[in-house]
Amino acid sequence: MQDSQEYKDKKAYFDKIITLYGRNVVVEVLQDSSVEVHKLHMASSNKPDGAIKTILALAKTRKIEITYHEKSSLSRISKNAKQDQGVAIDIIAQTYKSAHEIKDMKSFRLIALDGIQNPQNLGMIIRSCAAGNVDGIILPKKSSAKISPLVIKASSGTLFKLPIYYCNTLDEIFPDLDADTRIYSLSSHAKTSIYDVVPTEKSIFVLGNESDGVSPEVEKLCNDSISIPMQRGVESLNVAVTASLLAFMK
Repeated sequence: MQDSQEYKDKKAYFDKIITLYGRNVVVEVLQDSSVEVHKLHMASSNKPDGAIKTILALAKTRKIEITYHEKSSLSRISKNAKQDQGVAIDIIAQTYKSAHEIKDMKSFRLIALDGIQNPQNLGMIIRSCAAGNVDGIILPKKSSAKISPLVIKASSGTLFKLPIYYCNTLDEIFPDLDADTRIYSLSSHAKTSIYDVVPTEKSIFVLGNESDGVSPEVEKLCNDSISIPMQRGVESLNVAVTASLLAFMK
């Protein structure tokens, strides 16, 4: 039985929702009219003063729906009871898209992340890619840092300036791409330099985990392995620095 179009549209809508938490983050979101908000979640135990008073006033001005919860229920929404401060907000990220859309794109230059777990690294990667010659980032949900206040802070407000394509794992996406797509894994052991790569209409550069690099499962799906030439015995670079070099590569 096929899903109805109404169901597909509803699912696509909710797939774009990202939940953020923390009083200062929520204030910043509400102050930015360019960010579309789905719903505001508040702990019923919050006292209506300070930042909470500001949040309620901003939500009233923007006519945003507010739902009140017990603290334990709110923590299940924020998924971070220690840092949510009794507040969470659902935002609609129009740049947050399914990675399955990539196979229908006529050309692209993407950076795929395989097991990047440090939120600050993720935020800096997003910032570099938004500023550089990159059409988007592929961010798996499994074994990766989640979009969070730390990521937003590290991205310096660039999170929603470039498409982020989500999937469960990269190995569910790569096999569906056509033969014209060139997929490169970054490795310090590779003999081919990033500066020797011949530009193609469709290319993906895979950055691996901060400690272990690209996983063997994903490595098998890549066409080639490339490295960044380094001097003076330096063996590796921070993954966010690597992303910056790739983002501005001609």
